[in-house]
Amino acid sequence: TVACQPSLSIEFSRQEYWSGLPFPSPGDLPDRKEGPSKDFQGLKLPLLLWQVLCLKNDTIFKQAFSLLRFRTSGENPVYSAGGILLTTSRHYRSKPTHGIGRYKHLVKPEEPKKKKGKVEIRAINVGTDYEYGTLNIHLIAYDMALTESYAQYVHNLCNHLSIKVEESYAMPTKTMEVLQLQDQGNKMLLDSVLTTHERVVQISGLNATFAEIFLEIIQSNLPEGVKLSVREHTEEDFKGRFKARPELEELLAKLN
Repeated sequence: TVACQPSLSIEFSRQEYWSGLPFPSPGDLPDRKEGPSKDFQGLKLPLLLWQVLCLKNDTIFKQAFSLLRFRTSGENPVYSAGGILLTTSRHYRSKPTHGIGRYKHLVKPEEPKKKKGKVEIRAINVGTDYEYGTLNIHLIAYDMALTESYAQYVHNLCNHLSIKVEESYAMPTKTMEVLQLQDQGNKMLLDSVLTTHERVVQISGLNATFAEIFLEIIQSNLPEGVKLSVREHTEEDFKGRFKARPELEELLAKLN
């Protein structure tokens, strides 16, 4: 429901109203009850058509009068009772329902992507008398799929046993060439190329009493062809994750 403002009643005659309009008034036509005047009797219009024309003029006058009343009282004829006009504009911006259907203010803005800077070494946890510090579980094999699958198993096992996993990462792939010495001569020929893949699962906070049980579970499920080793994390292990760039290091040394 839309509340309408109280209207102001203005009284004026029909002649005063139509005299201010730029087109002739329907008052020039006689009333339909009286019938056609002498000026229109020569047209010989049918009586039914004459009544339709008079009825149409009365309807136009009533609509124009109601529109003028709404304009003088400050009302909007679309929202008032008996409104006769249609509008395509929506006056909802000043209404309490303004903003319905909007959701962008509910979505959190995306944070700008941080630029990848230089990776810094973390503080190494030495451990206590009853708890190990940071340990690295190294898994080495020639089959990459087998190494990745077993590293995933160790990671899930640590989560199941409530052992904190600091991170799980892959070491750079190493390639080893196998040379074969000929029966005659000292020349060696390339026989095969072996590629070794290494995965590291870094854990911390392993209880000393539970460490033996944990290592026994890992060794019992160790697949064939995978080499397992567990050792404490050092700064050299952190630097070994990145490939050496001797040319870049030489240029940096010259600049410094």
